[in-house]
Amino acid sequence: MRIYLAIGGAVSVVVLLTFTHIQAYRLGAASERSATLNRSVEVLRERNATDDQIRNLDDAGLCRALGGRVSGDGACI
Repeated sequence: MRIYLAIGGAVSVVVLLTFTHIQAYRLGAASERSATLNRSVEVLRERNATDDQIRNLDDAGLCRALGGRVSGDGACI
């Protein structure tokens, strides 16, 4: 009878540990997905801000923003 109780106890512990491991894995995966989504939204907001700044530049301003110089004839060098 003792052997059956020991085996039942061991099986219970293994089932409990397996369940808690699976739950922890799922919570970690959900947390990682959420962090990735938040980072994607942040990157899109930064990109939109950059696009707004660049959209308002003329050719000479864009040339300077990219590190170039505007020559006398208006060419970006």
